[in-house]
Amino acid sequence: MPEQITQEIFEHLVALAALELNPDEAEYLRGELNHQLAAIQELSAIPLDADIPASLHGVPFPVEVRQGLRQDEWQPYPEPQTILKQAPETSDGYIVVPDIPHTTLE
Repeated sequence: MPEQITQEIFEHLVALAALELNPDEAEYLRGELNHQLAAIQELSAIPLDADIPASLHGVPFPVEVRQGLRQDEWQPYPEPQTILKQAPETSDGYIVVPDIPHTTLE
């Protein structure tokens, strides 16, 4: 099977991800990505009946477990000030998060 991620595509992906890889790391990672794509193609080649439903995960829950799951509802924390006191910096009731340094990519 020919490689789908060529050296040119891989170099573009590495630049987008702003990674610094030495040549050995780069070739290893490119090979691993191509192996993953090959495995996905093998799985997609398995014939399946159209009536088989898609699943979100491979472990089906029994009905009694599905019925026992709680609804995802927002519940306010009773004392948010106790959390805010632990933060290094706050402003108007919010935790201040420092800027993340980044480089503009071309």
